[in-house]
Amino acid sequence: MAGVSSCMKYSMFIFNFLFWVCGCIILGVSIWMRVSKSAQEELQIDDSMFSGVYLLIAVGSIIMVLGFLGCCGAMKESQCMLLLFFIGLLLILLLQVVAGILGAVYKPEVERAINSTVQQKVELLKTDSAFQVQFREFEKENKCCGLMKGELDWQSSTIKDGCACLPEDVGTSVCASGGKNKYIKSCTSVIIDFFKNHMIIVMGVAFGLAFIEVLGLVFSMSLYCQIQRK
Repeated sequence: MAGVSSCMKYSMFIFNFLFWVCGCIILGVSIWMRVSKSAQEELQIDDSMFSGVYLLIAVGSIIMVLGFLGCCGAMKESQCMLLLFFIGLLLILLLQVVAGILGAVYKPEVERAINSTVQQKVELLKTDSAFQVQFREFEKENKCCGLMKGELDWQSSTIKDGCACLPEDVGTSVCASGGKNKYIKSCTSVIIDFFKNHMIIVMGVAFGLAFIEVLGLVFSMSLYCQIQRK
C-alpha cells in the first residue's frame, strides 16, 4: 500500500505553522489594542472601534486553532484533525464568497449609510470645536474643502478660514483661482477616491487569501486520502 508523502506532509506542516504564527500575531496585537490604554490613545481607538478589535480577536483565534489542527494533523497523520482543518478552512472560504456577494448586492445601502454618516459629520463641523480643528487638519493634508457642500459646510463654525489653501497650494490646480484661495475638491470625494484607488489592493488580498485557502484544502485532503490508503 502507498505511504504518506514526506514532501506533502512537511509542506503541510510548514504552511500551517506560518498560518498559526500569523494567528498568534493578530490575536496578540488585537488583545494589546483592547486592554492597553496607551495603545488606544496612540492609535486613537474609541468605543465605536472596539467591534473591529473584537473581530480581529475572533479572526486571530480561528487562525490559531486551524493552524494548530493543520500542524498536528500533518505530523501525527491524524485524519480527524485534517478533516476538522479542511471543514474549518472550507467554511472560511465560503464566508468570504458570501461576504463578497452581499457586498455587491447591498452596495446601494452601504452608500446610503456613508452619506448618512457624512451628513452627521457636517452637523458636527458646525457645532463641535474639537472636530472642527481635527477636520481642518484633514483638509490641509488632503487638499480638500468641506464634506458635502464645500465652504458652506463651515457656516456657523468658530473657524473662519475653513477650506483656505496653504500658501504652497495657491495658484495650483487644487486651489480655486480668482482671489478665493479655497480648495476646490470636497473631502467626501477624496475619501471615495481613496477607497476606489485601494479597491484593487483589497481585491488582490482577497484573491490571494482565497488561493492560499484552496491550496490548504488541496494539501489537507490529499494528505487525508494518503493516510486513509496507508
